[in-house]
Amino acid sequence: MRLIIQYIRRHLGLFCTALLFLTIETMADLLQPTFMAHIVDDGVKNMDVKQILFYGAIMFAIALAGACGAVMRNIFASYTSQTIGKELRSDIFRKVQTLSLENIDRLQPASIITRITNDVTQVQEFINGCMRIMVKAPITGIGAIILVVVQTPKQIPVMVVIVFAALAMVVANMKLGYPLFGRMQRKLDRLNNVSREFLSSIRVVKAFHAEGQEQSKFETASLELADASTSAMRVMAVFSPMINLTVNFGIVVLLWLSRNQNSMEIGRLMASVNYMTQVLFAMGMISNILNSAVRAMASSERIREVLDEEAAQKMAENPCSPEWKGEIEFRNVSFTYAGAGKETLKEVSFCAKPGETIGIIGPTGSGKTTLVNLIPRFYDVEKGTVCVDGIDVTRVREEELRSAVTVVPQKALLFSGTILENLRWGREDAEDADLKRAAEIACADSFISKTEKGYDTLLGQGGVNLSGGQKQRLALARALARDPRILILDDCTSALDAETEAAVLSGLRQWLQNVTVLLISQRISTVRKADRILCLENGIVQGIGSHEELMAECSTYQAIYRSQLGGDNNG
Repeated sequence: MRLIIQYIRRHLGLFCTALLFLTIETMADLLQPTFMAHIVDDGVKNMDVKQILFYGAIMFAIALAGACGAVMRNIFASYTSQTIGKELRSDIFRKVQTLSLENIDRLQPASIITRITNDVTQVQEFINGCMRIMVKAPITGIGAIILVVVQTPKQIPVMVVIVFAALAMVVANMKLGYPLFGRMQRKLDRLNNVSREFLSSIRVVKAFHAEGQEQSKFETASLELADASTSAMRVMAVFSPMINLTVNFGIVVLLWLSRNQNSMEIGRLMASVNYMTQVLFAMGMISNILNSAVRAMASSERIREVLDEEAAQKMAENPCSPEWKGEIEFRNVSFTYAGAGKETLKEVSFCAKPGETIGIIGPTGSGKTTLVNLIPRFYDVEKGTVCVDGIDVTRVREEELRSAVTVVPQKALLFSGTILENLRWGREDAEDADLKRAAEIACADSFISKTEKGYDTLLGQGGVNLSGGQKQRLALARALARDPRILILDDCTSALDAETEAAVLSGLRQWLQNVTVLLISQRISTVRKADRILCLENGIVQGIGSHEELMAECSTYQAIYRSQLGGDNNG
């Protein structure tokens, strides 16, 4: 709840204005039965038309004031709640951008999406409800109880019993409902995760005709959410009718005790019954707002978990601002993923000189991608040191470090928009000529020029209207447009045919003479012309040297060579 109060304080003026108009609306509702009693007892009973018209005019004026208050309350409440919802989503998104991949792995992307969408909506609806009924309910309830006592003083014991019974059920409802709604949100996380996984891998699912398996997983997650929702809603289903029954029973008791009511005061009895109905309405509103509060509290805790998440990577104190040359050095680096049972990298040491191309090869799961992810600080090492130009990367601001390091992943990630917009995404101030040059080096200009609109061709989400090889070449061109000092190519030519890959690598060698390149590949043919090759297995460096040196000294490299190219070990 502290989170909700914190955001309400930012817009306290709007919030209080909404509550002011809500108070006007509520007071108007409370005054109506009293003047109706005057119409009955002073006007109808005495057949005094002037009294009826006088009190009727007052009731109309009160109703008009209440209607105006309700309209203004709705306007301010909606604007304030929507503004707070927007700020919450923006703050979560901004916070996620500052987190490392280790934090994202722990929080899980599907859960983050749920928090940005569903959890924020729950908080937003609660804040909106606060300004619409939170104040109205207690004012209406307390005011109605006071006016019942004023109209019929003998009913004080009945009112005390009814109020305490109803409040006891409201408190029990809240205590039982809070853990159940928290569980419901976690099950929603699970359903979102299953849906996201299916949609991101739908081609593989269809290729393996595994729709039945995915359907089963989805139905299981959906059933778990339905069970959790049913358990939470069952609490509301039990307590809300019980509260209504309690207040309605009080109305019956009130009528029974007033059976000998003086006929001269029948208007007061009408007003008392009306006020009891308003008490019932207030109790219902309180029950609803508390149910909404339970959901909002569960959601706000999940939102706060993200906002209070401490980044796994600490900001550098007295950060350095070096002139980047591109030297990379690993000094006895070890790394383990959170929750993993063993180290992914073990005592890795090597050095890449400025302008040198280092090929990185090894069996699947040997730690190649993990190794290069440590350079731009996607993750931080646990033991050892990663240095760029002799400076520990933890002593450099992330934005400055990543301005010098560019990563091209194996899975090319493109965005909705034109080809030119995607290329410029790497560097907004790049000239069109620079972007075209980068596309030529990446062998992307050849297919771009054949499209109807060239560089203005519109791409679907993720570049869905391009082939895998075309997407990889565009991603590479986008990276080249940044003019980095260190270029990491993480198996980013895997979808290219041998001829196109050779052309791309040849262009890179000519253009990147002063750029340090780390070239990850599963293929010997891709890395064999690198200045040196780093061979990994099970996170351990098996050897580093030229192709010829590794063929002579590294058994792991020899095994990879034989499995791919066959023949003897002479290259």
